[in-house]
Amino acid sequence: MGGIALIAQKAGFKVTGSDKNVYPPMCTELEAAGIKIYEGYDAEQLDVKPDLIVVGNVMKRGMSVIERMLNERIPYVSGPQWLEEHYLLNKKVLAVAGTHGKTTTTAMLAWILEANNLNPGFLVGGIPENFGYSARATESPYFVIEADEYDCAFFDKRSKFLHYHPFVQILNNLEFDHADIFNSLDDIKKQFHHLVRTVPGNGTIVMPYAYPALEDVLKMGVWTPVKRIGGKDGLHAKLIKQDGSVFAVYNGAEFICEVNAQFCGEYNVSNALMAAAAAAAVGVDLKKALLSLETYKMPKRRMEYKGCEGNVVVYDDFAHHPTAIKLTLNGLRAKVGKDKRIIAVFEPRSNSMKMGANKEFLAESFASADEAFIYAPKEVVWDVESLEEKSPTPLHVEHDFDVLLNKIVSASPAGSTVLVMSNGGFNGIHQKLLALLKSR
Repeated sequence: MGGIALIAQKAGFKVTGSDKNVYPPMCTELEAAGIKIYEGYDAEQLDVKPDLIVVGNVMKRGMSVIERMLNERIPYVSGPQWLEEHYLLNKKVLAVAGTHGKTTTTAMLAWILEANNLNPGFLVGGIPENFGYSARATESPYFVIEADEYDCAFFDKRSKFLHYHPFVQILNNLEFDHADIFNSLDDIKKQFHHLVRTVPGNGTIVMPYAYPALEDVLKMGVWTPVKRIGGKDGLHAKLIKQDGSVFAVYNGAEFICEVNAQFCGEYNVSNALMAAAAAAAVGVDLKKALLSLETYKMPKRRMEYKGCEGNVVVYDDFAHHPTAIKLTLNGLRAKVGKDKRIIAVFEPRSNSMKMGANKEFLAESFASADEAFIYAPKEVVWDVESLEEKSPTPLHVEHDFDVLLNKIVSASPAGSTVLVMSNGGFNGIHQKLLALLKSR
């Protein structure tokens, strides 16, 4: 929604917005752009008499601002519908869908096009460090977008990505998530099938090799050429450094190039191949696309370095699904080595995690850490303590935030790395941890 606001402002509209909890980096980006933010959902913010309201999917019937909008018959649309009708119709859209890695891969793809002089517009669900902002509008025919399977708004329960009509579609992966709106993985597969229906026959679908859930989607029908990544007969990579920061790329047996990247993790290598293949589908030379990634920087909140105090390094990451937690910790372990101590700190803040969806996989996801802490406020409705016995790593559940901070510091001797994972602000935990580490 913040990115849509930036694009709307660039298009010449006067834009304001509201949210219940406003926190960096998005709030600072909007403020820097001159977009006024109202804290809360009170109806008085509509005193400005807007011509159109773009409604986010957090909004519900019963909220005073929504009731006033409906009672006064103020025109409204969802964010994806606004993009479809006001911006994307004349663009060649390259979209990135999947349960994990959307933001990273979208930012990679936008940077590849930028580095190869295509000047793309983009909308990313985070802030790509190469650009410093989450969205931009350009005169280029190309637009790169993070294509989310979550629903659009209280009045449009379709997945957002059905409004984007992509020419090139990356399907990164597919697992069960968003338990608040989907009952099963099959429900999500159906939405992905509807997405596949919108990709034209002269477009391209890019996806991993032999990925069962995505193959199930294609079995429902596909009318577009499919490029599978990762198989030995197609585009694939071999790690030169175990942390994934240097890798060689092959197309079958043919060597293409060696990439010396600023990111790490085998999963990010896979993301890089997907982005390069998507760029190649619109005419970018594949080798140039891959080498462009040597100057790619990870988006904010994706293994973002927050500081070091008392010889303890603190990272921040957006991971909030067991698979993402596992992959992120695996990447960090490869980066720091097997002998360094890693402390994992997790806040189950997403609607799915609060409900306990995928909880049976959560304990195992911390296996690459030496010790793990889970913060479980009252909004988490399941028995998080049950994970303590199941975890292969010493795991502690804490309900008091201040106690949590002190326990993390006590468990982090000099030389440790602390990885904090949450899809929210987590009470400003990073700076508070660094301050405590410094005072220690």
